[in-house]
Formats: sequence, structure tokens, C-alpha cells
Amino acid sequence: MDRTRFTRNAMEPRQGAQAIRRALAVLRILAAGREDGVPLAEVIRATGLTRPTVHRIVHVLIEEGIVERHERTGRYAIGNQVPELALARPRPTRLLIAANPSLQRASTEIGDTLFLTVRTGNDTLCVDRRIGIYPIQVLSIEVGARRPLGVSSAGVAILAAMPAPEARKIVAANEKRFEAYQTDVATVIGEVTAARRLGYGLREIGLVQGTKSISTWIKTPDGRPAAAITVSAVRTRLGPRREQEVAEILLREARTIEQAIGGRLR
Repeated sequence: MDRTRFTRNAMEPRQGAQAIRRALAVLRILAAGREDGVPLAEVIRATGLTRPTVHRIVHVLIEEGIVERHERTGRYAIGNQVPELALARPRPTRLLIAANPSLQRASTEIGDTLFLTVRTGNDTLCVDRRIGIYPIQVLSIEVGARRPLGVSSAGVAILAAMPAPEARKIVAANEKRFEAYQTDVATVIGEVTAARRLGYGLREIGLVQGTKSISTWIKTPDGRPAAAITVSAVRTRLGPRREQEVAEILLREARTIEQAIGGRLR
């Protein structure tokens, strides 16, 4: 057998997988930019890929309609073909169905804004938001918002529910992306450690100044953290006593959702 041919054929699948993973990494960064898009320099910094590599990937994705470039700003964003592809699966996930009554119940009891966030790779994705009845609501994240795991209290909660080595690996992978959110590895690891001790994620200063967030993780029966429920409110609404009350409500509803999903989220 020609050894050179064998070596080349063995390497091709690996190289193909690498190209796909790189393209997906670029898409995740662009998804975080929502409709405003992301500058090419930010994609390069966040992915750690070289400029020629990112430019080549983006160019191919533009040709395929997966990415578009805003003429006015020069930023890159997810293209129109992506939501069209998503129409192939219009029904809500098992998690969304199971979480609906819990979110409604918790929203009524607490009165502040609730968010349901899922883990997707090394990111969090907000998939539901409920606005409470209290006159001042904290609308820090919209449905569809994507963040690196560790940036929000939901991400901290999800990381806290993982084995420590796995959490540290994800935090290290997101290190370059943390800069855009004015945090760093040491801060995130400290928050994750505190969340493990408390039994829930707590962000004393939320994504919006003057706010505070509490998050509880949701696991599948195999022990994998898949999502989190978060309450965000003005700080005066979450003093020490009420913080505990809210955390207990979220913990109760998280366990209810875990029982409902029965280990299947899709």
C-alpha cells in the first residue's frame, strides 16, 4: 500500500472536521452580535484564528447565504437563510414546554423579570423571558441573546453544576471573549466557586448597573446541566432575606422542570 496515500486519506477527515468546527466558532461569535453584527477584528480576537482564515470562512458563508455583511457598518451578521433553515423544526423543545408553567408560576410569585437560558456549546442562549408585575422591570437580555458561559449569572450557575475540571476548561476556552464583557477568568472562577457553595448563582452587579441576578441550574437525570432560570431585579428588590426567598422559589421550579423533562430536552 502507498504509505503517502494512506497518510493523506487519514488526515482528510480530520482536516474537514477542523474546518467545520472553525466555521461554527465563527458563527457563534456572529450570533452574539444579533442584527447589529460583529466587526471582523472582533471575530478574529474571539476565535483566536488568523485573519486570512476568518476572512476565508466568512467569505464562503456569505456565498452560501449563512452570513451577510452590512454595507453601512462593514459588520458581519447571521444571514437570512439561518432562520429559514430553523423553520424545519418549528415546534418548541421539550424544555420550553416543561418550563412554561414553572416560569408562569415563578413570575407571578416573584414579580420581577424571569429568564430561561440554555447551554449551547460554550455559550448561553436566552430562550424565554417573562416580565413581572413590579413597576420597575430589568430587561437586560432579550430572547435570542447569546453570551459566553460565565458572563451572566445563568452561565455561572450552569458552570457551577458541572464537574470543576470541565468548568475550568470552558472558562479557559472563553478567556478571549470575556474581554468584551469586562470580566476575566479569575473573576468567573471565583463566581462559579461561590455558586457551588450557595447552591445557586448570584450576581451582585447584573449586566445592567444597579441590578442583581439570581440563577438556579436545571439538570437532566444524567447529571448534565442544560439550562438555568434567572431572576433579574433592581438591587433594592433583592436584599439578603428576599434573596433567599427568591432562590428557594427558583430551586423549587428548577426541580419541577427536571422532573418534567425526564432527561430529554429535544
